[in-house]
Amino acid sequence: MNPLTNQDQLDLLYWMKLTRAVDDRTEDLYKQGRIPGVIFSQRGHEAIAVGAAYALEDEDVVAPLHRDLGAYLLRGMTPGRIFAQAMARIGGPSHGRDTNTHGLGDLSLNIIGYISHLPQSMPITLGAAFAFQYRDEARVALTFTGDGASSEGAFSESLNLAAVLKLPAVFILENNRYAYSTPTHHQYAVKNLAQRADAFGMPGVSVDGNNVMDVWQVAADAIARARSGKGPTLIEAHTMRMRGHAIHDPADYVPAALLEEWEALDPIKIAS
Repeated sequence: MNPLTNQDQLDLLYWMKLTRAVDDRTEDLYKQGRIPGVIFSQRGHEAIAVGAAYALEDEDVVAPLHRDLGAYLLRGMTPGRIFAQAMARIGGPSHGRDTNTHGLGDLSLNIIGYISHLPQSMPITLGAAFAFQYRDEARVALTFTGDGASSEGAFSESLNLAAVLKLPAVFILENNRYAYSTPTHHQYAVKNLAQRADAFGMPGVSVDGNNVMDVWQVAADAIARARSGKGPTLIEAHTMRMRGHAIHDPADYVPAALLEEWEALDPIKIAS
């Protein structure tokens, strides 16, 4: 894959800023009482979703999660449809039957809808990748998961089958330090969760999830590898969840000093 041009770098910044703007506006709408459900803040995750999605081709499939709004936008989901979805309006992808990112899928944009319970998007992505391989199509399926989800059975089962079959899949693990309220030091003993890929015979890569160009590079490499028939990759992107699990969670269990430390590493500030 060709290196990023100056225009590419400007585009990446644009998509991250658009993600932040949509996220901030959604929070405003919630506080005005115009959103009936819950919302999930994207703050701190913009570089992961945007960097990974920017590396995909139009024919590839992506299965974003609740903090991957940048991937939805990059694939063609308009802010208007996102706001309509959050407000349970007919103009949203689920036509008012659901709210927030739970119903944001649109197969015409090659977006697989978000499955609330992590990591259940992984087996679905596995199926898409198997279909591409079976039909001999040069397409890749990419999905996201979380640090807490990496302890679930479906996580290991998906990585194992993807590796055995050498499926054209890329799995991005967003390590944002907390699985709801459980900090990472209570979750696992390994240094990096990317190490878990070793057990399944597939590459595991850790990256600074707040540096959009670094995320793009590792994602582009993994996508190229998958497209060439060499199999899947697990990418661990390190970041910090800068808000609570959802809008109703004040996250008072997170040390203020930790948030201050990561605020200085804001992905938009780094890219600007």
